[in-house]
Amino acid sequence: MAGRRQFDEEAVLGAAEGLFRAQGYGATSMLDLARASGVQRGSLYHAFGDKEQVFLRTFARYRARFLEAAAAALADPDPRAGLAAFLDIAIANMTAGPVRGCLSTRLASEGRQGNARVCDEVRVLLDGLEQLLEEAAARAGAACALPPAEAARLVVTFTRGLAVMERVHGDAERLRESVASFVALLFPRRPS
Repeated sequence: MAGRRQFDEEAVLGAAEGLFRAQGYGATSMLDLARASGVQRGSLYHAFGDKEQVFLRTFARYRARFLEAAAAALADPDPRAGLAAFLDIAIANMTAGPVRGCLSTRLASEGRQGNARVCDEVRVLLDGLEQLLEEAAARAGAACALPPAEAARLVVTFTRGLAVMERVHGDAERLRESVASFVALLFPRRPS
């Protein structure tokens, strides 16, 4: 039938996410996306437009999924447990699947010279994450060692460091040990 897609859009976006995670934005071509998805390049152009449009759809899907999972973890009434659960999600995001690493950190490392729109999209993700973290820190009140905005920015920065350490060591247990220390610093146990 004319006009009917002959492929699963979610599968194509999933393949694109893996490719952008592995290669970054700049090193990925439409031909690479066609090969990874098993969809002809012309069909990709017709369905999505250019590479930037494929990326934007892929990253919007990734961002929504990541922020939803972060919000669910941070909703825990125990701020220590919520932060630990969120950071465990971040580690799982970096270590699950055949392509390891953090998509947003990979893209951010390309900077504005890669593509300003890509950089802007990463900023939207990180700003959204920072907002969720600030709200969680505000709910924690005095249990948090820092003011909410400072705590949120520190956690976002820490997640980028986790991504780099995952690339260097490839050791999820080492990352979890760092998380335990970080959570204890941010939410110290008060003497009774």
